[in-house]
Amino acid sequence: MKIILASDHAGYTMKNELSTYLTQLGYEITDIGTHSEESANYAIYGRMAADKVATGEADRAILVCGTGIGMALAANTVKGVRCVNCNEPYTALLSRQHNNANALAIGARIIGREMAKTIVKTWLSTEFEGNRHAQRVDMLTAMKEKPEPGAYVAEEIS
Repeated sequence: MKIILASDHAGYTMKNELSTYLTQLGYEITDIGTHSEESANYAIYGRMAADKVATGEADRAILVCGTGIGMALAANTVKGVRCVNCNEPYTALLSRQHNNANALAIGARIIGREMAKTIVKTWLSTEFEGNRHAQRVDMLTAMKEKPEPGAYVAEEIS
């Protein structure tokens, strides 16, 4: 599995620790930055990582900023990307089982490194259940097809 890692300055140290951890677990990692603790815009790195998932250059993305919120917002601007912000393993598990999340954002200022490893391992090892959840994921995809306000009507999906 190919994984893109990205962070801003607040997530730089944790991203590097996760890179080492994931490499030890046998994942193929591409770190697209940032590459220092100098101030960096989370939106740029979140978007770059999401673009790589959307184009198929990577299977999934793991994004780290101070809270995970900014990275998730940036990644979710990309069609085909479903990024979740998880600060504990149960939501990471459900985000894969029910939402087929393909990008994970975590907050380096919110959780410790061991919790981050647990979240990431849970998220990467959980499969999408499909079935009734697939219909809901399809709805999310359709909503991104018509992003203008008022364009989505539930009956259009059925």
